[in-house]
Amino acid sequence: MIKNILESFKNLDKLAKKIMKNGLKFCFFLGIISLIILITYNISFTVPLLYTIGFILFKLSLTFGVEFIICGFAADKIKKQLT
Repeated sequence: MIKNILESFKNLDKLAKKIMKNGLKFCFFLGIISLIILITYNISFTVPLLYTIGFILFKLSLTFGVEFIICGFAADKIKKQLT
């Protein structure tokens, strides 16, 4: 199963691979920002809104990361079927 995923990642189109890498970088930085917000909340418990914002941003970064991966594979498969 993992070999199939790695093999399909190696056979991705250059543009799809570039979009996936840049999208995952964006998600990583979004996750880092959310972790900084959550650490700030952990240090000072004065503003509960920080927890909500940090948690939502972290969930958003994970969701975007999964969507970039799935959509990259799907777009590549559709492109290969059309040609």
